[in-house]
Amino acid sequence: MFRRTFWFTTGVAAGVWATTKVNRKLKQLTPEHLAVAAAHKAIEAGGRLKDRAVDFALEVRDHMDRREAELGDALGINAPVDRELPAPRGYAVIENRNSPPYVEGRKKSTYPTYPYNRNEDH
Repeated sequence: MFRRTFWFTTGVAAGVWATTKVNRKLKQLTPEHLAVAAAHKAIEAGGRLKDRAVDFALEVRDHMDRREAELGDALGINAPVDRELPAPRGYAVIENRNSPPYVEGRKKSTYPTYPYNRNEDH
């Protein structure tokens, strides 16, 4: 009697375990779950790609600065300047005599103004 009970209980446990495994696998294969899994993988891949792109950009910037310093030394651009630069020149403001006069801070037009009426066009 105990043998039958033991094997019956073992069979029930194996059946419950197998059913649970199959149901989990079926749930993982539903379209909604597959879409969520794909989205998570895409987000992870995008994060890794972004990190690699940032690392690449920083490396390029470092090499660019190093090469720019090398070129500056070779061309003498980075050498200290011994002489003093001349003072900046001042430019006189040229008045435009053809422009209409200003009155009270607002531009007053000396040209005739005509109302635009679309009905007069035809």
